[in-house]
Amino acid sequence: MPILVPQGLPAYNILRKENVFVMHKSRAEQQDIRPLKVAVVNLMPIKEVTETQLIRMLANTPLQVDLQLLTLSSHESSHTDRLHMDQFYLKFDQIKNERFDGLIITGAPVETIPFEQVDYWKELTEIMDYSKINVFSTMYLCWGAQAALYYHYGIPKHTLEQKKFGVFEHTLRDKRSEFTRGFDEIFYAPHSRRTEIRKEDVEKVKSLKILAESKDAGLHIIQTRDKRTLFLQGHFEYDWDTLKLEYDRDIRKGIDINVPVNYFTDDDPEKRVVVKWSSHGNLFFANWLNFVYQNTPYDLAELDQIWAASGI
Repeated sequence: MPILVPQGLPAYNILRKENVFVMHKSRAEQQDIRPLKVAVVNLMPIKEVTETQLIRMLANTPLQVDLQLLTLSSHESSHTDRLHMDQFYLKFDQIKNERFDGLIITGAPVETIPFEQVDYWKELTEIMDYSKINVFSTMYLCWGAQAALYYHYGIPKHTLEQKKFGVFEHTLRDKRSEFTRGFDEIFYAPHSRRTEIRKEDVEKVKSLKILAESKDAGLHIIQTRDKRTLFLQGHFEYDWDTLKLEYDRDIRKGIDINVPVNYFTDDDPEKRVVVKWSSHGNLFFANWLNFVYQNTPYDLAELDQIWAASGI
């Protein structure tokens, strides 16, 4: 089954050319299937790139996914065309009375700013509170993961002496998790960040569980023990050239940036990129959607009964 996206969205044509199964809503309405409702709060500045990356991940399963892109009322994007935002995005206020099977909150280029000083922090915390009751499963990515761990559990972020930049080897801490089912014991994932969440802080919180980590990059995948929430510091969704484009951009700006680790052949930026993470990235997102599909109620109004039974 495909992922349902507006036909005019740039990602639609890009992914069709890649032979990724995307479907526009008018065709999907002819099928008697209740798709998974998944919302994405896209906090990245160049929205189209992140949209395409996440849709590619979400489209690679037999499940039909109805995607809703969300933006914030308290922050106006200056790097994405206003017409694109008006055509394809809704504000949180427009959907806050709806319910979703899944929610993804992306990272944002504000990691060196204290959380409370981010201009949309208040609205983001409202969305995080909303998700606890109105969404079955939520996935937080990179800065989004750090923000959620800070807001929900008081876990601080720490500034790194040097940017964590490259493709790093990871090991599984839990080989039986539904989210890492089918993973090799050793796998790779990109990281690109100047801050981190530390293992010792996470291990103090009994309701959290570390699924995967790297001796060089630190924590990658964390889940709540009720399995409803996932936090990822790395970027399974990255395109083959995402780190290259970031490296080239910083070089042009005269920024002191190291060559991304274990990314170019022989760590030489003049040589080709070697992709090591895409298969596990697709598997992770497929596992997440399958978990949601197997456990979310057909009628999302029944979430109230699930939360009442669990004591929420």
